[in-house]
Amino acid sequence: MSVSEQKVVVVGQGYVGLPLAIRVVEAGHNVVGLDVDEMRVKRLAAGESFAEDVTSARLLAALNSGRYCLSTDYADAAGFDVCVITVPTPLKDGAPDLSFVESAAQAVAPHLRANATVILESTTYPCTTEHVVRPLLEAHSGLQAGEDFFLGYSPERIDPGNPTWRLENTPKVVSGVDDVSLRHVQDFYNDVVDRTVPVSSPRTAELTKLLENTFRHVNIALVNELAMFCRPLGIDIWEVIDAASTKPFGFMRFLPGPGVGGHCLPIDPSYLSWQVKQALQHDFRFVSLANDINSHMPDHVVLRVARGLNTRRKPVNGSQILVLGLAYKRNTGDVRESPSVAVAQGLQKLGAHVLAVEPYVEPSQLPQDILCVELTEDQVASADAVVVATDHDAFDYAMVERVADYVFDACNRCRSGAAERL
Repeated sequence: MSVSEQKVVVVGQGYVGLPLAIRVVEAGHNVVGLDVDEMRVKRLAAGESFAEDVTSARLLAALNSGRYCLSTDYADAAGFDVCVITVPTPLKDGAPDLSFVESAAQAVAPHLRANATVILESTTYPCTTEHVVRPLLEAHSGLQAGEDFFLGYSPERIDPGNPTWRLENTPKVVSGVDDVSLRHVQDFYNDVVDRTVPVSSPRTAELTKLLENTFRHVNIALVNELAMFCRPLGIDIWEVIDAASTKPFGFMRFLPGPGVGGHCLPIDPSYLSWQVKQALQHDFRFVSLANDINSHMPDHVVLRVARGLNTRRKPVNGSQILVLGLAYKRNTGDVRESPSVAVAQGLQKLGAHVLAVEPYVEPSQLPQDILCVELTEDQVASADAVVVATDHDAFDYAMVERVADYVFDACNRCRSGAAERL
């Protein structure tokens, strides 16, 4: 069967599913993008993209090709050749919440036919594909994985806003519940990305994703804790990191900040620690420690700002504070688990009048308790403190440094002596 004859269903049209769906269309497949969010489906169908990795021009091109359609009805999945599940996997009361994965598998199963392929991309703990998704697909379809249809796991590696490493040129780890499933999964992604990396089992692929994110989480926690200690020791953490980065081997550059956000780092390592606790009755101490350090970084930033105001004989209570950036990551519009939002709300709890500047996040996604304004000289001049919480390139840092009375920079974008850095 040629690529153009394939019908691909991508369940979930969020920050992972949308870029995948558009790339699959560009590779020549016919794609149905399924999402339970009716408003999101309507906006996408109108050519309005919310993801930095998918411009409205790319979205419109996919829609105009006639090979990309959007739906909230799983009946439109009927007759699919490949189905990729990219739904959220949040935490609920500290435990993995697989309800979206389970619902998607149950809804897709009645439309599963012989020789079709189902791939899970949602980040999850090892054995989810084999012990959760497989039984649901088999029970609701009457077909057997590896015999009647093919099943595998391929972890997403989306890095929103990264202009260098995009979906198509980032190596894609692929797996299957058996050799035949692996071949079908790999054949599909070979049409979509430049390079695939096969591994021996879905549980290996699932753990690969968790290792990648846990590695980042732990190393960010290391430099965050160092940042807390460096200032009392009279050491500039940024200078230390720059110096250490000159070593051509044995060191990887990680940067401190106001905390970690997005879906991955605040959540994914906890999936791993939860399973280790459940299956082996052991604590994953590195993850627990990293969670503790990174989750308290917004509090540390709030404390540093309060101290900075205090040295200027100003209380936090009643001060006007301008927070630059609410997204969790530079040059993106994603506020999921954003530490910058936690910083703004922490200052509010101390009685500060907080205003924020956020050019990337859609108004409907912004916290309703934080008023957003434009970055102007008047706003900067009227603020008792300006806090750089997310270092969007769109901000005029030179103007901020020139006009502001007091700048606290958690991202190392203001280099003058007047700015206080993390």
